[in-house]
Amino acid sequence: MPKSQVRKKKVYTPPTDVRPTATASTRKPSPVWLPISAVALIVFGIGWLVVYYLSEQEYPVASWQYWNLAVGFGAMVGSLILLSRWR
Repeated sequence: MPKSQVRKKKVYTPPTDVRPTATASTRKPSPVWLPISAVALIVFGIGWLVVYYLSEQEYPVASWQYWNLAVGFGAMVGSLILLSRWR
């Protein structure tokens, strides 16, 4: 039985007009305030929720009732959005 031939494939190189222009090394690093504010928002959101539950839903703002949960979780979601932009 004859042995089959091994095909040599050429390495694919994309055309230069399709390549992305910005590489990871040319991007600017994140500003210093970004991780600091993200961590502050996480701590604020958790603190808001802890105070809300421990005060039996009378603090931080009693008239907001369950909207206090939206404030706490909204702060944490905001911090996740900020952290997604961190390099």
